[in-house]
Amino acid sequence: MTTPTLRIDIISDIVCPWCVIGLLQLLQALEARGTQAALQWHPFELNPAMPPEGQNLREHIAEKYGSSAADSQAARQRLTAIGAELGFVFAFSDDSRMVNTFLAHQLLDWAGEQGSQLPLKLALFRAYFSQGRDVSDPQVLLEVAAEAGLDPEAARQALVSGDHIQPVRMKEDYWRQQGIQSVPAMVFQGKYLVSGAQGVDGYGNILDQLAQMES
Repeated sequence: MTTPTLRIDIISDIVCPWCVIGLLQLLQALEARGTQAALQWHPFELNPAMPPEGQNLREHIAEKYGSSAADSQAARQRLTAIGAELGFVFAFSDDSRMVNTFLAHQLLDWAGEQGSQLPLKLALFRAYFSQGRDVSDPQVLLEVAAEAGLDPEAARQALVSGDHIQPVRMKEDYWRQQGIQSVPAMVFQGKYLVSGAQGVDGYGNILDQLAQMES
């Protein structure tokens, strides 16, 4: 008898640090329990009106959340420490920028058709947070696609065609209509919404509860 695969819909943005942390915590919890899961990614833009040139990250956080320089530095240090525990490098700098992610979400939508969303998502996270690359730049996106094992020419065609513009907009609208206002947000088995990064133990408890409920 085969064990049924757990479906997890993940609504997130590429420039969301807690989305990185939540994902890595979830993956560790899944691995620790030997749970088979099908991860499905869905788009969410933290800053849909962000212009093409982007904005200095520290300035953006101060404007959006009213954070002081000290608050921002403390948050960066906390994220960097949590990331290190999970084997992920947050390389914040004074030059770090917030960028528009709509094109990156189109690439992820296309990657879903190739069954390669997870490797691309991880590669995009590394490109933005660890390497300071501009994930709004089409050329950077093609380079990251290649690094994730995808065909860069096919990726270029997917972006140039515009075929994924409407699907991404529709998915964004759908999740907003479901009440999703912040990310990460994860929906387990299409029924159970969990918001925010829960920690490895927290996700482990959720998986244990689901296993009992679904058995």
